[in-house]
Amino acid sequence: MADEIERAVSAIAGIGAMPTLLNVVCRTTGMGFAAVARVTETRWVACAVQDGIAFDLQPGGELKVDTTLCHTVRNLLAPVVINHVAEDALYRDHRTPALYGFQSYISMPIILADGSFFGTLCAIDPDPHKLDSPETIGMFKLFAELIAFHLDAHAKVASVEAKLLAEHETALLREQFIAVLGHDLRNPLQSLSSGMSRMLRYPAQSTVIIGHMRRSVARMGALIDNVLDFSRGRLGGGLTLTRNANAPLEPTLRQVIAELQSNWEDREILVEIALAGPVNCDHARVAQLLSNLLANALVHGAPEAPIRVSATTQGNMLELSVASGGDPIPPAVLERLFQPFFRGGSSQNGLGLGLFIASEIARAHGGVIEVASDPAETRFTFRMPLDG
Repeated sequence: MADEIERAVSAIAGIGAMPTLLNVVCRTTGMGFAAVARVTETRWVACAVQDGIAFDLQPGGELKVDTTLCHTVRNLLAPVVINHVAEDALYRDHRTPALYGFQSYISMPIILADGSFFGTLCAIDPDPHKLDSPETIGMFKLFAELIAFHLDAHAKVASVEAKLLAEHETALLREQFIAVLGHDLRNPLQSLSSGMSRMLRYPAQSTVIIGHMRRSVARMGALIDNVLDFSRGRLGGGLTLTRNANAPLEPTLRQVIAELQSNWEDREILVEIALAGPVNCDHARVAQLLSNLLANALVHGAPEAPIRVSATTQGNMLELSVASGGDPIPPAVLERLFQPFFRGGSSQNGLGLGLFIASEIARAHGGVIEVASDPAETRFTFRMPLDG
């Protein structure tokens, strides 16, 4: 609601003729204060103000909605007009005139094109004024319609701009997707093609060549899995989880670490796991998250520095972190690390989806991944509530 109110104030401020309109209202009626207000069931907020009586209310200022007569206008969807409070049978004993010190009052509803109520064009003065004439009421009605017209036009422009931006982002993402996927899938495909050619030429080397080909197929499978996860996370309804609150998580984490260690035998991975009990999570997805974070550390971390993996439960939270040495990540790169297809200017293999997918897995678990990087270490930390 706060954002909607801010947008309303901004939209009214964007109407260039608004100061002139309020000035005409005051000069024509003799009223000292005029305003356009956004009025909801719970709030009355001034969007534009002409104040000649020191009412001390600025755009963005707020009154308690149930103390205003605009609240009545909202409920009736009809104007309220008072020439002289002291002589008005309906409002002379009403608390609002006494509270705000006015004797004359007029408020016209602002109705948008879709029939919804936006707020009011209203005016007050401590002295009585003749306001119930057809000319004055007609002027307020016309001005309220003009304001509604501008608000509708503003909303349409904002909607078109948002759609254009979304279409531009989608087109850019699609171009990235096609370019990167085409490049990265082409490499293992070429490797398979080359392997088959070599097998025809050197049948005796088939066992070794098949081993290389299997690794290429596995790499293609991993790329396709990442693409599917990207589609679910970014274009679909989000990643789906199969939680298991009973099985221990530690064996799953150690299996991931062992698999990556076998491929990076020359790297030191230090592990500290202290889980007080089972964690209500999707074990396969958390394994995927850890695998992505650890693989990222192995690729980008300083080869001579050990990688530290830690998994602990503290209070009602699971904390899983991967830390590596090496140069700190520049701030400009940090801001984009979890965006899809972002590789930070690196030429490493992969679609640049690993960290994005890890962040989507964290989000699906109601958690978050944070990164801190300085000359001492770069640490990715995943936190999620234990109870899911």
